[in-house]
Amino acid sequence: METLLYAAELVQEDGAYKLVVQDVVRDTVQVTPVPKSAVDRLPTFLSVLSAKLGTAQGR
Repeated sequence: METLLYAAELVQEDGAYKLVVQDVVRDTVQVTPVPKSAVDRLPTFLSVLSAKLGTAQGR
């Protein structure tokens, strides 16, 4: 059985990006700005992380 612990969204608003992370267990939300350069590298970062952890890509 899966239990959702965190939910994350990457949001673009007025040309700026922000990462919104919800802690489902504690019912809190954190928001932090993210530079476009980091947004552009996100697919690569996720691929590298999956490779290092030996997990399947995509869901």
